[in-house]
Amino acid sequence: MSNKRPSDARTPLGVVIDHAADVLTFTLDNPSYGNEVTGAMLDDMLIELRKEATKPRARVLRIRARGNVFCTGRERAGRTLAAIRRESARLIKFKVALRSSPLISVAEVQGDALGFGFGLAIVCDFALVADHASLAFPEMRSGLAPVAIMSYLGEYMLPRFAFPLIFFGEPVDPHRAQQIGLISRVCPPARLSAEAHALVERILRLDPSAVRRCKSFFLSAQQNSFDQNCALAVDALTKGSLALVLGSVVNFAVFVRNGRQSGICLQNICSSRSIFTNVASALQGF
Repeated sequence: MSNKRPSDARTPLGVVIDHAADVLTFTLDNPSYGNEVTGAMLDDMLIELRKEATKPRARVLRIRARGNVFCTGRERAGRTLAAIRRESARLIKFKVALRSSPLISVAEVQGDALGFGFGLAIVCDFALVADHASLAFPEMRSGLAPVAIMSYLGEYMLPRFAFPLIFFGEPVDPHRAQQIGLISRVCPPARLSAEAHALVERILRLDPSAVRRCKSFFLSAQQNSFDQNCALAVDALTKGSLALVLGSVVNFAVFVRNGRQSGICLQNICSSRSIFTNVASALQGF
């Protein structure tokens, strides 16, 4: 886990953005409108995601909301063809940036998640949902085909489950959503925040470089054929093993240096089998 950094919070209209140590948090704060996500909120979150993609400060992204609902949709303010196209493009850019972010994203869904809100939880790497929440894609009931959601929903669930869900727009129970692959875990409301925090801490205990490589390859593998993935796996395994070797060698060099500075003889240093075991294991994996 990285060293702690002080919290760096700011509050654009409708969303609280907070940097604390290794965790970036987006808190939807538009409860008077069902935490509907506005264009300005999307812009602010997209800016942060792009910053993290080019120069990461955090390792985990936590998305949560204030009030009784998580998110009941998004603002549809465009009234001209050009304005509607800009809204649609911004929406897609945000979802792409969230899904491809090097940060591990955790959605903490404490209440109803509808339309964009449900999709927001789905594209996160982990989605924890309170057991009383209502989950749905109700767009078709308003005469709008949810094409943005359809563009990625098939990667999370089978078509026979996906099509009726978006076609009829009926709510799905969180337990059922978990069964068909849309969310990660169902939690009692009183335990949701604690379980999300425990998950974040578990993620932060993993090696940061390995986490980034794991997510990157996992996302790429879903877009490729089996043969392509096998070819890419050779490079990925080589780079990952090399990183492990170099890390072990550096750790050993630091161990030796510190031992010498402390007046410990080389024979005693070499008696520490754990260091040699890690180096040997790394070399064997390489």
